[in-house]
Amino acid sequence: MSSKWPNRVIDAVVLLVAAVEGVLNTITGETSAGIIPVMIAVLALLVRDRWPLPSFLATLPAVLVPGAVVPAVVALYAVSARYRNWWLLAGCGLLAAVSFIVPTSDLAPSDLDSYMVLGIIYFTMTAVAPILLGQFLHTQRELALRLEEVKEAREHERRLDAEAILARERNQLAREMHDVVSHQVSLIAVQAGALKVSTADPTAKQAAENMRQLSVNTLDELRHMVNLLRASGTPATELTPQPTLTDLERLIAGSAIEARLVGDAPLDLEPPVQRAIYRTIQEALTNVRKHAPGASATIDISHDDTDLTVTVTNTPPTRPNLALPSARHGLVGLHERAALLGGKLHTGPTPDGGFRLRLRLPVGTARG
Repeated sequence: MSSKWPNRVIDAVVLLVAAVEGVLNTITGETSAGIIPVMIAVLALLVRDRWPLPSFLATLPAVLVPGAVVPAVVALYAVSARYRNWWLLAGCGLLAAVSFIVPTSDLAPSDLDSYMVLGIIYFTMTAVAPILLGQFLHTQRELALRLEEVKEAREHERRLDAEAILARERNQLAREMHDVVSHQVSLIAVQAGALKVSTADPTAKQAAENMRQLSVNTLDELRHMVNLLRASGTPATELTPQPTLTDLERLIAGSAIEARLVGDAPLDLEPPVQRAIYRTIQEALTNVRKHAPGASATIDISHDDTDLTVTVTNTPPTRPNLALPSARHGLVGLHERAALLGGKLHTGPTPDGGFRLRLRLPVGTARG
């Protein structure tokens, strides 16, 4: 609304100047009949932006009778700012110039033709000036539009380049994941299957089967992740298929540790929330296997009117843990998942030497 005020002020000033000029020309004239053309000319300026050509024609009588030129100049500028047809603009300019010259033609001395020539030049320039100004502003607006189009085209090109670079990086990452991780996990699955067949110890046979099943599950999720990377994250394929809370029992059963699930989550959770809960429990159980061999874990899911809480607590380890590589990227990822959903993740040791991981999400974000 505030951007319209300068235009309204300019319109008011233009109307005031046109009215004052018309009144002064009428007062100094021999007759007051010119007040009617002046009123028509001033009123015509009110609609010059919507109907510039009729507005210009309506101002010409005020030029011929009392000699008021301001309304005609303003209306001629409006015509030039609207149209690009040079024949139309030349005709309007010629019509204005003739209208300016006619009232003063009888004032020129008959023996001095130079006055008439100077008058023609002056009034012709008076008619040409608003046309040139209108065309200049018209060209300026067109250039501004062209620059905006060029800016949008460059921005679109920049986005396409960024997407192309991202696609190449995704494909490279997908190849590395497939070539390196898939190869190593496949070897684990094969050797675990061979161990299951060759051993007679029931405990070793069960451990080998757990290793083989975990390797198969890892390969399956890796295949989905590679497909996701190669699809460049398009909406039709993004994060699909992904685990939900219905897969928790299978996750716990295949974790190769003693774990139990306490409580349950609401049934109307959004898919991103279900994935966050699943990945949090998955990472917690993985950390128990890596850093607390022989420990048991309890997974507690609870919710109230404000928060949904997932707590994974494990007991102290009963066997020495192996030195496995870890950069804590898993916990960093869990913190990021929680933050994206408006929640928080807390981790820390328990008084008895175990470890606790707690995810807290607001109910308003979790439920659909």
